[in-house]
Amino acid sequence: MTGIADQGIVQSADQGKRVELNDVGHTFDPSGEDMLFRHLTVTLLPKHVYALTGPSGSGKSTLLSIIAGWVTPTNGTVERIGCSRVNWVLQNPHGVARRAAVDHVALPFIARGERRADATAHAMELLDAFGLTALAGKRFRDLSGGEAQRLMLARGVASGADLMLVDEPTAQLDLNTAATVNERLHALSMGGAIVVVATHDPRTRDACTDLIDLGDFQSDDREPDREPNDSTDRGEVG
Repeated sequence: MTGIADQGIVQSADQGKRVELNDVGHTFDPSGEDMLFRHLTVTLLPKHVYALTGPSGSGKSTLLSIIAGWVTPTNGTVERIGCSRVNWVLQNPHGVARRAAVDHVALPFIARGERRADATAHAMELLDAFGLTALAGKRFRDLSGGEAQRLMLARGVASGADLMLVDEPTAQLDLNTAATVNERLHALSMGGAIVVVATHDPRTRDACTDLIDLGDFQSDDREPDREPNDSTDRGEVG
C-alpha cells in the first residue's frame, strides 16, 4: 500500500478517467476556523482501491460526499473526468422492501436495454460473486445488514459505475465474507472503476492499494483521538 504522497506523477496512460482533488478542505463551522481537514491534494485513478481512514469525526463521509459531487468543499477544487456514473454504497443501504434481491441487481441491466432473462442471468452471476446466490429470491426487507450491503455492492457493479464510493463495507461481515468483498472491490477497480472505501477495518485498509489518512490532514487546532492500528503506526505516509 502507498500513501498519497507516494503517488508520484500520473502517467499518460491514466489520463482518461480520474478524480482530481486540489488543496481541498472543508468545515461546517460558519466562522471557517474549525476545519475537518485541509490541504488534501490527490488524483484518484482506475485500477486503484483507495482506503479512506482517519479518526472518528475526521470527515470521511464528508469527503466521500465531496468526491461524489454532492457537497462543495469549503476550500479547493474537485474535478471528475470521465466519471458519468457515480455509485455510493452506504453502510446502512436502502432498497425496495418487497423487491427480491435478484431484481435489485437485474434492474441496472434492464435499464441499459437488456432483456429480462439476460439481465436476470447477469444478476445471478454477480450474486454468486458476492456469495448471495441462495438469497436471490429473498425480499430486501428480510436481508441482514451485511447481506443488504453486499447486495448494493453487486448492484453497483451491475450499474457499470465509473466511480464507486463505499462506506464501511466489511463492518458487519465475518472474516471470509469480508475477504470476498475486498476481492470484488479490487476486481471492480481492475475493470476500470475508481474505488474509494471509507473504513475502520484494518483488514480492508490493508487490502487496498492506496491510503488516504485524514488524520494527516487535520487542522492545527483539531486533535481527535487516533484509532488503534492507525496507519501512521505502521509507517505509512499521508
